[in-house]
Amino acid sequence: MSGGWNTIESDAGVFTYLVDNLGVKNVQFEELIALDADYLEEQRYVISRISYFGVAFILLDSPVYGVIFLFKYPTGEATQSSDAPKDGAFDFDAAENLFFAAQTIQNACGTQALLSVLLNQETEVEIGPKLKEFKEFTGALPSALRGEALSNSELIRDVHNSFARSSPFIDEAQRQRSDDDDVYHFIAYTSINGILYELDGLQPAPISHGSCTFEEFSNKVIPVLQRRIERYPAHEIRFNLLAMVRDLRLRAREIGDQEWLNREEQKRSGWQWENALRRHNFVGFTGEVLKGVVRSKLQDQGDLYTDWVEEAKAKTLSRTQQRGLAERAVEKAES
Repeated sequence: MSGGWNTIESDAGVFTYLVDNLGVKNVQFEELIALDADYLEEQRYVISRISYFGVAFILLDSPVYGVIFLFKYPTGEATQSSDAPKDGAFDFDAAENLFFAAQTIQNACGTQALLSVLLNQETEVEIGPKLKEFKEFTGALPSALRGEALSNSELIRDVHNSFARSSPFIDEAQRQRSDDDDVYHFIAYTSINGILYELDGLQPAPISHGSCTFEEFSNKVIPVLQRRIERYPAHEIRFNLLAMVRDLRLRAREIGDQEWLNREEQKRSGWQWENALRRHNFVGFTGEVLKGVVRSKLQDQGDLYTDWVEEAKAKTLSRTQQRGLAERAVEKAES
């Protein structure tokens, strides 16, 4: 069971306003679509009039607090390995000295991943009184109980659920997982006390990937992510990477770039619009549109309505068959 936690999307606008609603100041998320270290190094000193291709890593004086990585979870593998992870090394001593929470419930891993960055970057980020109180309350608890405390936090759960898509058919909070479901998982990477950590609530402890200062994070996290992606088949592309950065509007104001500031404000307006749409389902609206289309067809074309319906059925059947052929081809290639 998901204990009242609904699924949220890995989306920069969702995560930005989620942390904003939790009281965090001057933080936003940017989606990254490139993991090319050479490209990022070449662009390091570009500060304005840039494209948004890898923007979080190429803005001068725009700190990167951490990254949130979404991937398709290999359900055939064991959830935890107490011996050694596939990359890096478990740091059991650090598990009680930084904020690390075991994931104890489904659907909460996105919010848990972003909190794993925020609550370990309190010296860099103003996390606000509510999250500060939560961190102080859970500070003395072991990681398993921290996970339980997070899962039972009404404040965090309510803010999280306010960004879930509205569905009139399925209550995600009550739906049971099936073996046919694609399972996705969020994990966090951030620099803490001079070490690059992978924070995954399904693992028994934080995973250390070696020394890494706050300033080195952008360069050192890239090869770690590349190795992670290389574990998957070449055709697997279902990944998403979000960087937690300082509010880019602040940097635009500091350097007096009004055009850049306007772009950021427009982006924020778009995020707010999309988040508002997520809170509503449009089944009733869609039904009325379809009724209107059918009514128009009956009035204008009479007997042609039946031909129109049969044509639509044929197209749907054709697409279904093509999809099945493509899936079988992929399965054959994998075997």
